[in-house]
Amino acid sequence: MATTTTLAKAAHGTEPAAYAARIEHVSKSFAGPAGQQLVLDDITLDVAPGEFVTLLGASGCGKSTLLNLVAGLDRPSAGAISTDGRPALMFQEHALFPWLTAGKNIELALRLRGVAKSERRDKAEELLELVRLKGAYGKRVHELSGGMRQRVAMARALAQESKLLLMDEPFAALDAITRDVLHDELTRIWRETRLSVLFVTHNVREAVRLAERVVLLSSRPGRVAREWTVGIEHPRRIEDTAVAELSVEITEELRGEIRRHGQH
Repeated sequence: MATTTTLAKAAHGTEPAAYAARIEHVSKSFAGPAGQQLVLDDITLDVAPGEFVTLLGASGCGKSTLLNLVAGLDRPSAGAISTDGRPALMFQEHALFPWLTAGKNIELALRLRGVAKSERRDKAEELLELVRLKGAYGKRVHELSGGMRQRVAMARALAQESKLLLMDEPFAALDAITRDVLHDELTRIWRETRLSVLFVTHNVREAVRLAERVVLLSSRPGRVAREWTVGIEHPRRIEDTAVAELSVEITEELRGEIRRHGQH
């Protein structure tokens, strides 16, 4: 099968893309001591414009590998990936430059996007206000809490003005209360901007709280095992009964996948 990674860029005046990301029969192998190790096997998945999709699965199932392929950081061994423009990527670690202020970290992304120097500070201030960090432009990274650093990282990702935001367990290292607050903030920003989001997590309740659709990958090699449409109205709380009930169902399916593949 041909292997391609493309950016679908609609010309001015044409119909918008029918998808934010399209993953078609994608497989990925890596060289190992015993030869080629298949990590992802025949993944087919679309993310619609404005859709919030979470990728869920056991550790090592290939979630982050798939996200890296969509981001263009690696190429699939087989299959094709198309995105509507270049995605923005947010990692578990904030990856901010410690010698720059919060505002200058955001300005760096704006500069790389080609925004004029005279406009960068105003745009950086606007993005900080969007993530509820008004007044933090001049703060150094060491002056920010973990949650504040992730907000700056989110603002820097939004500065790229991508239509697709890829998030690789961005809240995993945070305490439960901070993570809960950032769930609210991410939901608010997603609903205000109508970005498409592809969010990797191993936390079932996080997946259900945030997503419109949850996609479960099987244990290695990762395959699409099952999908759920989350019909729970926003605002959602992680302790909501409907969130808890769907989380139990998905957790049972996840346990079954782990048992079937002999992982513990």
